[in-house]
Amino acid sequence: MRLSRLASATATVVLVLALPYEAMAHARVHPGAADAGDPSGATCWIRVDGSGVTAYCHNPYPDIDRVSLHVECVHWWDLDSDGSPVDAGPAQTVRLTGRCWSDIGSAWVSHRRTD
Repeated sequence: MRLSRLASATATVVLVLALPYEAMAHARVHPGAADAGDPSGATCWIRVDGSGVTAYCHNPYPDIDRVSLHVECVHWWDLDSDGSPVDAGPAQTVRLTGRCWSDIGSAWVSHRRTD
């Protein structure tokens, strides 16, 4: 019984070592992504109430996060809007608002890290 477990484990190790490099899971580093592991960015909560949208974004990190609210309206005649960018500083919560004349189709917040 022990011999079969040993043979099974040996076969597994041999198969893994025989895989080509491309088939194995490994981390890749892309040029320009050296600081991608640094935590940054505000966390945002979006609330749709009728034809209005309110987003609260809280930035717990030391870097400034530039946030902007985008609103897409349901009807073709209703104008979609992209809000002005607002800087969410360290430990700061910002409030963003937007609206449609009629119904809201979707709303989201974009982020841009500032230097």
